[in-house]
Amino acid sequence: MNGAARAVLAALAAFIGLAMGVAVLAGSTEQAAGADDLPLNGAKVPDEYEHWVNAAGQLCDAVSAPLIAAQIDAESGWDPDAVSAAGAIGLSQFMPGTWETWGVDADGDGRADPRSGPDAIMSQGRYDCWLAEKVRGIAGDPTELMLAAYNAGPGAVEEHNGVPPYPETQAYVARIQQLITAYSRGATEPADEFGARVVQYARKQLGVPYSWGGGGVGGPGYGFAQGGGTKGFDCSSLVQYVVYQASQGRITLPRTSQEQVTTGKAISRDQLRPGDVIGFILNDGSYDHIGIYAGDGKMIHAPGTGDAVKISELDEPYYASKPQKYRRYG
Repeated sequence: MNGAARAVLAALAAFIGLAMGVAVLAGSTEQAAGADDLPLNGAKVPDEYEHWVNAAGQLCDAVSAPLIAAQIDAESGWDPDAVSAAGAIGLSQFMPGTWETWGVDADGDGRADPRSGPDAIMSQGRYDCWLAEKVRGIAGDPTELMLAAYNAGPGAVEEHNGVPPYPETQAYVARIQQLITAYSRGATEPADEFGARVVQYARKQLGVPYSWGGGGVGGPGYGFAQGGGTKGFDCSSLVQYVVYQASQGRITLPRTSQEQVTTGKAISRDQLRPGDVIGFILNDGSYDHIGIYAGDGKMIHAPGTGDAVKISELDEPYYASKPQKYRRYG
């Protein structure tokens, strides 16, 4: 075995240990977001970093490979030698004090170096996971809160109970949300930028419990009746939330699925592309269920009490046999 091969094996071993440590840190029972988020568009990432970006995107359910890549683009423009005026270093622009706590030796060379691509990228993923946990429970989009904490510090997010009103931080969050789409490789059907963002936000809710009457544009919430003790989404609040977030607050859909299938642009089944929605008549003659088309014949939806936001096949007999309507927003 040559030296290069030994280095790769050492790096992989370091990554496995790191991933296990972050899984404990995050305390999540859901599968990692990287397994279900839109995959990385590797053509936009320097070859020497693609493996590490994908690896960092698997560390916890709060991050994905496109998010990691988007942060690096915004932080350093992929320059490992970048140094900011404030003294932040490397691809991921760690301040020395933060690096002391979060820096890891991912490439197995015996030292944690913020100018090393593997070290910086894996440390960034590790830090992102911790930040996501730190700001969990604050009202707002979890990804935006985590990004704001990366830029302004978690204390600022806690102090303002949301994304701080700092122009730099707000521009940083918006910039990365745009770049995530650019670094995502979508499904086989063509998707416009808005539709890709709708799917991105929907995928981040996978595993959130179903709550009848719960949720809205601000995120998961407690419902009533059988949803009274559960914080989550029902089918239409999930659609309302992801469309509101993807449009940056410009589109607020009606609350019910019956109303949602009357807004936007009517399209046919063969025109479906990611980010469109599908309304179903399941029970009583009205459109009482709705989901988000994710591409490849799949939809993301909140099925019912006792279940959670999940991906289902449109060709499942139960759904395929029901009357459907298709709409496009944005």
